[in-house]
Amino acid sequence: MQSEDARYLKRKVKGGNLDVHPTEKALVVQYEVEATILGEMGDPMLGERKECQKIIRLKSLNANTDIASLARKVVEECKLIHPSKLAEVEQLLFYLQNRRKPNGKEKREKRPVKPRDLTPFEGMEIDEEANINNIDDYVELLYEDIPEKVRGSTLILQLARNPDNLEELLQNETALGALARVLREDWKQSVELATTIIYVFFCFSSFSQFHGLITHYKIGALCMNIIEHELKRYDLWQEELQKKKKAYILLNLKKEYDKAFKKYQGLLTKQEQLLRVALYLLLNLSEDTRTELKMRNKNIVHMLVKTLDRENSELLVLVVSFLKKLSIFLENKNDMAEVDTIEKLTKLVPCEHEDLLNITLRLLLNLSFDTSLRNKMVQVGLLPKLTTLLGMVPCHLHSVHRTES
Repeated sequence: MQSEDARYLKRKVKGGNLDVHPTEKALVVQYEVEATILGEMGDPMLGERKECQKIIRLKSLNANTDIASLARKVVEECKLIHPSKLAEVEQLLFYLQNRRKPNGKEKREKRPVKPRDLTPFEGMEIDEEANINNIDDYVELLYEDIPEKVRGSTLILQLARNPDNLEELLQNETALGALARVLREDWKQSVELATTIIYVFFCFSSFSQFHGLITHYKIGALCMNIIEHELKRYDLWQEELQKKKKAYILLNLKKEYDKAFKKYQGLLTKQEQLLRVALYLLLNLSEDTRTELKMRNKNIVHMLVKTLDRENSELLVLVVSFLKKLSIFLENKNDMAEVDTIEKLTKLVPCEHEDLLNITLRLLLNLSFDTSLRNKMVQVGLLPKLTTLLGMVPCHLHSVHRTES
């Protein structure tokens, strides 16, 4: 808030109840925001209260975590939790630490991807709370250098992740136009900047009524270009890493190779965050079969199959889910037959990630109705794997047979 506006708007935050998240390793903090508009003499003229919640995700929590230390850290870092609630935080953390995981055999509720389902990536969090009233300030940052553009887009993303703000953001053509322009002009300059801006448009893509906005700014086509470019970069990284590995073997340059590999892992992590949010956006847009056809014409199937080489389980679940959706159309299925789709899917059977295994089996079921692809499954040795899986975990294959194509 600008200092000159402070006398006109008073904001008060009041902490409330604490609870555990029903499914995640996370605490849920309920709180109330009271905004009061003041007159020139400081007298209240108009007030509004809003119930809010903050989710504190605890990814590092495990059986060996020091609960007392973690509780202190949570209370210190979350200003919404009063220090007097330290003991309550400890109790909730202890419960989360010992809560049994849900039985994998239970039927999971299907739900669409929502903006909050994408976990924040490294570097996206900033120690500043975005305010919809300051949107013009954030837009101004988009006309500065890359670090300021990252900060401005990150603050706008904070707003976009709250669905209540989307309608107001929709009316701000200056902000959306600036975001689209920066993405078009600067996506090669900063992976973090590209990921953040695509994430903003992903928030809109989660709701069908906003798809026209994304089409207007041609964000889908731009995402396709970005994904294609990043896949080529990945190939170059692989080649470079192999060269360094050979040099390490021949010249005993272990230190240099370890340094190169560490750098590669950092680049890969950021790239896969970008791929994930871009593909999620495209998956949401593909609800419209006309849009899906445009994606096919730009080789979406080949891009997805190429991404099956990755090891990131969350990215693979998304990619296989996208392929499964596409596979119900003959043209897309034929595209899958042209490349080594079956070989790559077979490598995922079996796997420890239950969701990935489940969706992979469903995709294979869809593809098995094609004679050539069915023969390919036999050639690459899929049948013995399925037989073993049937004996070990009957629920997986039984669920496949109940799945609609």
